[in-house]
Amino acid sequence: MAHALVIGSSGGIGRALVSEAEARGARVTGLSRSADGLDVTDEASVARVLGALEGPFDLVFVASGALTAGPDPEKAIKEVTPDALTDLFRVNALGPMLVLKHALPLLPRRGRAVFAALSARVGSIGDNGIGGWHGYRASKAALNQLIHGAAIELSRTHRDAVAVCLHPGTVETPLTAPYAGRHATVTPDKAAARLLDVIEGLTPDQSGGFFDYAGREIPW
Repeated sequence: MAHALVIGSSGGIGRALVSEAEARGARVTGLSRSADGLDVTDEASVARVLGALEGPFDLVFVASGALTAGPDPEKAIKEVTPDALTDLFRVNALGPMLVLKHALPLLPRRGRAVFAALSARVGSIGDNGIGGWHGYRASKAALNQLIHGAAIELSRTHRDAVAVCLHPGTVETPLTAPYAGRHATVTPDKAAARLLDVIEGLTPDQSGGFFDYAGREIPW
């Protein structure tokens, strides 16, 4: 990895990804809403900010996202609201897809390149045995489908590129603190190192996949 772009670089995982990538010798461009005015849910914003960059980037990592659009995740059907669902889909699914759309000119046509988006194991339909968290689960499942479909198209124009969704595990950040419960957690630094290890080992035949922090494939 020589030149990396991290979207959501002001968040816990995003900051750690920037630091880890730099420690591995990469030149890193970090973008966030707070520092750069990048609103991933607004296509004009994405087009403006990414359009000002000079590539190519051999890694584009979207580390932005939201756990909930309200005070708490929905634990019951009666708690689902149209506004909360829409907000989560805009941040978790639409946002990364818009980034990919406008990052295409920044990816090399020849040579290895990776587009990665933070997903979550709870976005797996096959792995959902307890329900709840309806908006978060559904928005991450939508992200997985969008990136899977985009990877098929990407392979026709960027045959050495890889587009994947990655589950980082439960990471110790202010966003996850109220919900970690009994789950084993890792620091953002550890999560970033594991994710970049996975990215470094990916091959084009794995493009469109959904993997965890150890490189294991997660069921759809």
